[in-house]
Amino acid sequence: MKKRITRLFAFAMALVMVVALAACGKKKDETDNGGKTDLNALAGDYNIVVWVSESAGVTDLTDTQIKRFCEENPGIKINARIEGITEAESASQMITSVEDGADLYCFAQDQLVRLVQAGALAKLGEATQKTVTELNDKTSVQAATVGDVMYCYPLTSDNGYYMYYDKSVIPAEHLDSLEDIIADCEKAGKMFSMELTTSAWYNAAFFFATGCVSEWQIGSDGQFTGVNDTFNSDNGVIALKGMQKLLKSPSFNSSSAGADFAAAVPSAVVVSGTWASSAVKEALGENYAATDLPSFTVDGKSYHLGSFSGCKLIGVKPQTDAKKAAVLQQLALYLSNEKCQLERFDLVGWGPSNLGAQKNDAVQSDIALAALAKQAEYAIPQGQIHGSWWDIAKVYAVSAQTANTDAELKDALQTYQDTINGLFAMSVDEKEAWSVIGSMNGDGWANDIPMVCDSQGVWHSDVINFKAGDEFKARQGKSWDVNIGSDGALNGPNFTITEDGPGFVKFTFDKASTTGTLTIEKTSDIYGFTIIGSINGDGWSIDLPMEIQADGSWLTTEAYNLNAGDEFKARQGKNWDVNYGVNGENYKVETAGTYFIKLTADKTIELIAK
Repeated sequence: MKKRITRLFAFAMALVMVVALAACGKKKDETDNGGKTDLNALAGDYNIVVWVSESAGVTDLTDTQIKRFCEENPGIKINARIEGITEAESASQMITSVEDGADLYCFAQDQLVRLVQAGALAKLGEATQKTVTELNDKTSVQAATVGDVMYCYPLTSDNGYYMYYDKSVIPAEHLDSLEDIIADCEKAGKMFSMELTTSAWYNAAFFFATGCVSEWQIGSDGQFTGVNDTFNSDNGVIALKGMQKLLKSPSFNSSSAGADFAAAVPSAVVVSGTWASSAVKEALGENYAATDLPSFTVDGKSYHLGSFSGCKLIGVKPQTDAKKAAVLQQLALYLSNEKCQLERFDLVGWGPSNLGAQKNDAVQSDIALAALAKQAEYAIPQGQIHGSWWDIAKVYAVSAQTANTDAELKDALQTYQDTINGLFAMSVDEKEAWSVIGSMNGDGWANDIPMVCDSQGVWHSDVINFKAGDEFKARQGKSWDVNIGSDGALNGPNFTITEDGPGFVKFTFDKASTTGTLTIEKTSDIYGFTIIGSINGDGWSIDLPMEIQADGSWLTTEAYNLNAGDEFKARQGKNWDVNYGVNGENYKVETAGTYFIKLTADKTIELIAK
């Protein structure tokens, strides 16, 4: 698919040069929107699909902006189907099938390399690239560029985090000291919310503070080939010691929700981003404040907390229709201009990348964006990161919460490094394999439960003890790059358990349509138990189904007429690798009757009269 798309793109580029030459009297790239394209030459009707943020109101605003673009260019009529979708999901779906993806779509900067390698982005021409560079801040321009080529348009420059705080609890003179802030929270009986045990995106702040890096390399095929990761080091131990100051505090709360300020036990500090500003303002009122992250001290040396930074971008899918390709590039440039960025700032508080918009009085007076700008000095641009890293890097924080010695901290970091090294030792089969991960078993999404594929291509988990409210997903290769939730779509919502009890996860994945079906069942061809024997006159040829019960036992799905002398066993997975009778021998029926057959949780057989 990638090769075919590339050829089509090259063909489209050639065609649009001819169109531009005819319209402007000189040779011109289709994407050179900065070169004063004659839009009259692009007049016509265009049906397009646009993917934008799922945030409330963004789809409606985008529809308004596209209609305004058409009004300003009356020869162009755009019929746009606008869909709200997360930036991560849009990238995953584009990479999975470029042909089926949107014509214009928004995504987070860390997905850029993967999208370029998938042939999912049409590059900008030289004139357009110059225009975008002049209009936007340096960080966002770099985020939209691979090598010397720009592939998309900056929409925001605000995907980072900083510190919201209740200024009635935290005095200004304590704002640069993590230790002082923690003491203020403890004294006031309030919480300090920062996602340390539940999000690597946030806990990496401590490692960046000490100079640690995790830089991932990708090959031309889009696969990860290596990583320069220095977390497992002396500086990494210092980072965990700093993290422990918060982890071991009674005020610690692993959260980034602005609503924490209004919780039953309210927070005095929440580390989060611009998306939380409305909730924080509502909760704190006149005590609302925000600033950069503080510093922590270990062995007399101070370390200012770092952070990830990032941007939202909008890109154009390569097109076979040269005129449509040129219109889409013009539209993307328009949607990323100063006016449109300010409209999104007014609606959802997104921080502009456009230099003119950044000078707007309302933007400059925004407390949250000012805090983000202050933290930017310590921020690390978020690049391409292996999907498994986000889970792997949560574990050291969980370990650090209970660790009491440097040796225990070093062990946690060594485990982290060993797990990362294992990613590059995965076989093709392991990368293709599916697993289940979620909040069940009390592990907080920390461990994958393996699944086994049967002869029909259906994946089954082993038995899992579920509680009502547990959530989970199926994912491939122990990575979040490809995952399926309750709606069967890539990166869909979590599957939620409605009742207590053990069961198996059954998963069917349709690779062609990139959809899947998750179900919970009480039997399993892979791990479930069946009864087989000389009953029903079948001569040990047919397995009789059983269902798992709430106490972990197994019971036949119906009662059978058993004769005295009949023999049988319970076996797992319809094979003889695991089987139970009586002391290793067949179970023999002593008294004829109609019975359900039960395999207890401790693997003994009982007959239950109907």
